[in-house]
Amino acid sequence: MNKYNLLVILGPTASGKTSLAVKLARQLDGEVISADSRQVYRGLDIGSGKDLEEYQEIPYHLIDIVDPGYEYSVFDFQKGFYSAFEVINKNHNLPILAGGSALYVDSVLNGYRMIAAPENISLRKQLAEKSHQQLIEQLLELKPKQHNTTDLKDTERLIRAIEIALAEQSAKATLPTLPKLSPLIIGIKWQREITRQRITARLKQRLDNGMLEEVQSLYDAGVSWKTLEFYGLEYRLIAQYLQKQLSFNDMYQKLNTAIHQFAKKQDSWLRRLEKQGHAIQWVDGQKDTYESAISLLTEPVHNND
Repeated sequence: MNKYNLLVILGPTASGKTSLAVKLARQLDGEVISADSRQVYRGLDIGSGKDLEEYQEIPYHLIDIVDPGYEYSVFDFQKGFYSAFEVINKNHNLPILAGGSALYVDSVLNGYRMIAAPENISLRKQLAEKSHQQLIEQLLELKPKQHNTTDLKDTERLIRAIEIALAEQSAKATLPTLPKLSPLIIGIKWQREITRQRITARLKQRLDNGMLEEVQSLYDAGVSWKTLEFYGLEYRLIAQYLQKQLSFNDMYQKLNTAIHQFAKKQDSWLRRLEKQGHAIQWVDGQKDTYESAISLLTEPVHNND
């Protein structure tokens, strides 16, 4: 392990990332850093798949750190990751990053250079006079390789993205140096049909375990339907069902399909990550992923060229 200062556990949804990360943390004196965009929120438990009971004595980071409604960003995540990374190193433990939120993982592995960008009221007034298409053009001019395409669909997010891009542009010379990472990236791979079966089985289990009640209780506690729908997948479609916009069967079928589509997008992202030069050491989900991962740590790893 001397050549690595970070383990990264990746894979599509329902692939067993958390379970593997915890087992490795237990063996290697590790602490887990979640890279899940919904697990940061308190109360989003069943739908986000926190599975906190799996961790037992293993320390974890970036889970249950903000209340629903707070707009947790990639910038927040990257800042939180490096803070956790430093704490874990001071504990003389091994950081283990686990999760499937592509932008979060990309921000670490590709070293996004981001800064704090406070609201600029005068800029926002100027931008508010522009059409949606003009805002898109301005953002893409500032950042031709715009990494978060969801910013292009919502006017408020577009304005915020332009605000951040302009702040980054003016602060390039003073950006802090990021810690040097030497990651070993382990990917869990399943046959497509087995992944489909696991996703459907997990969805049924979550519904049986109270996922509908979780979303209803979040709304009852003051989280708006709009906010719940913003969190996507389970929260979006269950919120629509609870508002009687969908029947239970329609909600279930749409949700099952949406999660399968999400898993395919994750597979595409993982392939793109490899093309960017990040070597992923694949382990077979149908075998003992823990034993396979441990063998990678004791034998020379190979590049996936």
